[in-house]
Amino acid sequence: MKTLIGGAVGAVLGLIGMSIWWKPFLQLLAGAIPVMLLLGGGLALYLGFDELKDSWKKEDKTVDTSTSVGADDTEKYKTEINELKKEIETLKAEKE
Repeated sequence: MKTLIGGAVGAVLGLIGMSIWWKPFLQLLAGAIPVMLLLGGGLALYLGFDELKDSWKKEDKTVDTSTSVGADDTEKYKTEINELKKEIETLKAEKE
């Protein structure tokens, strides 16, 4: 209830203030709009350029065969993972 009354009082005071200081409000608005447009345009340019760079990277990306993982490497990594899992289980058992 307090919020409702506070909101109503704030709205009435804002309406009175707008009617009393209409010209300064318009002057403030006239100064703020170009600044907001400038900042918004700069942000849009930055984001557009960043997106363009990302699309260039995707086009330039080629598959390098020297880094591909072979079948023997896969088995080696699987055994290493299993060994690490066993080690973790033993450490958990020791902790308890």
